Amino acid sequence: MTIWTKALRVADRAAALLGLLDKPLQPDDLIAIARRQTRLSDFGDADFADPLRRLLASISAESSLSLVGRSATRWDTVRFLTNLLHIQADMARNPAITRTPIRKPIFITGLPRSGTTFLHRLMMADPGNRCPLVWETIFPSPASGPVSQRVSRVNRQLRAFEWLAPQFRSLHPIDATSPQECSEITAHVFRSLRFDTTYNIPAYRAWLDADVARHVPAYRFHRRFLQYLQHQEQAEHRWVLKCPEHLFALEAIRAVYPDARLIFVHRDPLKVLLSQSQLTQVLREPFNRNVDALSLGRLESTRWLDGTRRMMAAAEADDFAEPIHHIHHMDLISDPVATVEGAYRHFGMPFPAGVAAAIDRHVAARPKGGYGNNVYQFSDHGLDEQAERERFRPYMIRFGIVAEALPGKRGVARPPRPPAPAERPPQSAG
Repeated sequence: MTIWTKALRVADRAAALLGLLDKPLQPDDLIAIARRQTRLSDFGDADFADPLRRLLASISAESSLSLVGRSATRWDTVRFLTNLLHIQADMARNPAITRTPIRKPIFITGLPRSGTTFLHRLMMADPGNRCPLVWETIFPSPASGPVSQRVSRVNRQLRAFEWLAPQFRSLHPIDATSPQECSEITAHVFRSLRFDTTYNIPAYRAWLDADVARHVPAYRFHRRFLQYLQHQEQAEHRWVLKCPEHLFALEAIRAVYPDARLIFVHRDPLKVLLSQSQLTQVLREPFNRNVDALSLGRLESTRWLDGTRRMMAAAEADDFAEPIHHIHHMDLISDPVATVEGAYRHFGMPFPAGVAAAIDRHVAARPKGGYGNNVYQFSDHGLDEQAERERFRPYMIRFGIVAEALPGKRGVARPPRPPAPAERPPQSAG
């Protein structure tokens, strides 16, 4: 724990004794602040009021916000609302934005920490591809200032967060110009599991999970957001989008983007659980006074076990416009060029000259993808190796996933029995 963190803990205890952290954040107050700051009032048809109310109520009742967490929640909410107002104002002035075509977007998803971020960045080696960047999901409107100013502001914010969470960069190395996950887009209408990473909010999460239709407004806004970014450049792009959360909204993606292309990235779930549990803990600690590390592992296990079942069901249903492409983490890290080329081949896309060399340069410049040497233990997060292996065995068998070496073990564990060749999904090259 740093001196800065210790000082914040002392301040939190004092604020709690004085009752300064007990007053709930009120949606109407935050909406009024956004309107006053922008001098705008029309949110258009953005369906956010009820989700925002539920989110703030869940945070108030179930999370123990720190002083930093309370301030960050207020700032974050006002920022989302401000962005909504600016986007609606620009679209009202220029209705052509809503007619901007978004054709055959590629959605990368799978378990978190499985290589989806790595694949996303490799896909950007093709100049014909486009993804949302960190800075433009935080400040998408030109009203927020020149691009260079917005990039600088976001880099300062990321550096400030690293003071609060020194482990963050080792676990998730990003800067303002890095590709960003789509959960930051859907968070604008407060229908996103992005909030579940930062706060302990089981009531909000249960509400969002209870009805798959609740994701549809989020992806309608997602499409408008891409149109908004694309129109600013006056050029059509092939959008490549990434987020593990997409697994819980496949029906919404299909409804909003009927021509969407899907890539599932597969990895040993036990490696995923340890890394994801640690990342969630690191993300929550600056914002919450009490973080139960032991319960985090069990919650992540339950969440992503559901994710694996959704991947298996989607692979069986195969009801997207084009078959889902399946990539294995081990293929991706052992032969990145062949794996990316295999995705292009699967979707019938030409693999441009120069992309292979660009991928090689990216990999050489960022050993291990920029990640640090992180050590995880099952006991740190209340997990039992054998029990988790058994829970995820059907997923590993279905997709022929090789078990990886785990903490304290040598070599690679024996993989589960692979399915018969006829049962296997299409595999990536490499």
